[in-house]
Amino acid sequence: MLGTTNSAVEEVILRVNGEEATVRVDPATPLLFVLRNSLGLTGAKLGCGLEQCGACAVLVDGKKALSCNAPVAQFTGKNIVTPESANDNMLEIVRSAFLEAGAAQCGYCIPGMVIAAAALLHATKHPDDGEIRDALQQHLCRCGSQQRVFQAVKELANG
Repeated sequence: MLGTTNSAVEEVILRVNGEEATVRVDPATPLLFVLRNSLGLTGAKLGCGLEQCGACAVLVDGKKALSCNAPVAQFTGKNIVTPESANDNMLEIVRSAFLEAGAAQCGYCIPGMVIAAAALLHATKHPDDGEIRDALQQHLCRCGSQQRVFQAVKELANG
């Protein structure tokens, strides 16, 4: 019948930025859409929609995860941290370093790169140049701020 769907709306409980959030959505809904549309957390962006540009990155249990295709149901019981979180000290340090380095131009890719840098620095206190490049490689930037982003992360790695 026209207008009907096979999706079932369920209650999904998430832990986002240190707080519990309950949403009523189809469990197959991508996490990014739940964060942006249901919770009003717009730091993570929809870029390519194919998990290839990195704009949708969030931290999940301290590791970078792409959220534009991953179903929200797979994130129950996990700690999700979005780019705008005030509950992750490393994110604040990285955001400040990006500002000091003038790393952002249009800013569309920057939240994902901040997440990638924070995940790297959580895992490796003093990453080398290769590790920094590997962490940022998946994040596409059309404005050309990659070198300033790299320099900001390198300064944090050396500090």
